[in-house]
Amino acid sequence: MCISAVHRNQGSEKLSKDNEWIEKFDLDGFTADIKALGEELEKNQGEEDVRHLKKMVMWSNVCGLVGFFTMGYSVNLLSIIGLSTYTFTRWTMIAHHTCHGGYDKCHPNKSRWNRFKFAIGSFTTRYMDWFDWMMPEAWNVEHNNRHHYNLSEIEDPDLVENNVVDLREMNIPMFLKYVFVLFFVFTWKWFYYSPNTYKELKLAKFRREGKKVPANVNPSDSLTIKSLVFGGTPFYSFWELLTVVLGPYIVLHFLVLPLPYLFIGQYLNMDDMYMTAVKNLMLAELLTNAHGFVAVVTNHAGDDMYRFRDGCRPFSGSFFLRQVIASVDFSMGTDLVDFLHGYLNYQIEHHLWPNLSMRSYQKSAPLVRDICKKYGVPYVKENVFIRLKKTIDIMTGTSDMKWFPESYEKKFLEMDALAETRKKVPVKKFK
Repeated sequence: MCISAVHRNQGSEKLSKDNEWIEKFDLDGFTADIKALGEELEKNQGEEDVRHLKKMVMWSNVCGLVGFFTMGYSVNLLSIIGLSTYTFTRWTMIAHHTCHGGYDKCHPNKSRWNRFKFAIGSFTTRYMDWFDWMMPEAWNVEHNNRHHYNLSEIEDPDLVENNVVDLREMNIPMFLKYVFVLFFVFTWKWFYYSPNTYKELKLAKFRREGKKVPANVNPSDSLTIKSLVFGGTPFYSFWELLTVVLGPYIVLHFLVLPLPYLFIGQYLNMDDMYMTAVKNLMLAELLTNAHGFVAVVTNHAGDDMYRFRDGCRPFSGSFFLRQVIASVDFSMGTDLVDFLHGYLNYQIEHHLWPNLSMRSYQKSAPLVRDICKKYGVPYVKENVFIRLKKTIDIMTGTSDMKWFPESYEKKFLEMDALAETRKKVPVKKFK
């Protein structure tokens, strides 16, 4: 392919005002700057990143301990917030960045703080490292692979606009749509995320074994508890999901964890302590679902976020561009603010380089903003509650995501292919 062929599509599609930046965009220069920054950040990771991780683990554990040691005495906000925040941060901060390999190279304890060790391999490690509704192995496939490398494509399992297409197209009063959204806010981890991540794990196994997905099954469709109950799936049974994924969490988290309060209550002649602890755990579950929904589901949804038609090479020019214009950052800057956001407020930086530490994302954000400004790339950073409103608008069908101009999408993919070809051409040395 010659260079002139790559540019042949330029100008064939009339751009809207908010897309005019694309016409003058320097993909090669942007890619080079982003790659250089990522390499520099990774090279400089070390003891500071490990100390920062330990600090965040301590904060998370303190929240959990406060919640646990107060949950049997009364139904109270301190216990509920402590338990909820522990569950939220253990997933979004500790497990998330460790399972991506953010500490593989810099943490001295390779037997635990490693993507191939943390929370996977046995039920014991799942329980000790990250115990939640989702099976860690399933989440690693769904999130680390499918979501990150198919961002805002139809194959992205977390594409909100596609996952709630039934709700968007329902011919019902808007009030009822908001009721459905409210249900999702407080239940989405077990109702949607757990069965859908497990589906992606099973689907990956199907592909490895060369099995064909039945013709009447669209693998891109999200799988929920509702889907299992009313339609089923060829990937697994409801009983398997219950016994392997959901059941252990229900039993150990809601029934076994509060057991000490059964005996403490008998000793103190307070017979309701066990049930009080259970109530706090259940209310904390509702709160951590809502906390997670606000911080997680809003990362890539809104009428200013782009969608794409075709896949791209990982860490190519198109890949880097998509991570920026299909992701949004939230308020940031201090450990406390970042902790409350689960470090998901650095979503752009995290998607550019998934295998970096939380501390590296703090350092990189202003540098990424400068690069985007230099090349005219939209860098979206807004308050998380503004993003929540934009996400709900997408879910209810009152707004739509933006499609990246097709001719430019193809052009950039061709440029990626040309750049890849150039890498493989041996350089001739002349004497």
